[in-house]
Amino acid sequence: MNVQIQTVHFDADSKLLEHVNAKMEKLRTFHDKIIGVEVYLKLDNFSHQVKDKVAEIKVLVPKHSYFVKHQSLNFEESFDGAFNSLVSQVKRQKEKNMAHQPGIINIEA
Repeated sequence: MNVQIQTVHFDADSKLLEHVNAKMEKLRTFHDKIIGVEVYLKLDNFSHQVKDKVAEIKVLVPKHSYFVKHQSLNFEESFDGAFNSLVSQVKRQKEKNMAHQPGIINIEA
């Protein structure tokens, strides 16, 4: 799984990058065919809002992609919120795919 982390309008410290990488490793438990992950951490100074730390996550899997965005007071909280939304999306899609697959019929003789 290829994880790319990009920061916009600031330089991330090693603690934040380690936090992001640790969470991305956990993503493998929810989907086993992840091709790549793009994480964008943005300092949105132009919005003049209190919640100016933005985290965006894009996950690429075969025939599908997931995208989430979360905004809050700090990057860890923004990233964790986006990650939780992403996990929910992945689980929902996986359940939806399982429901559309034909089941095995067990016939007793």
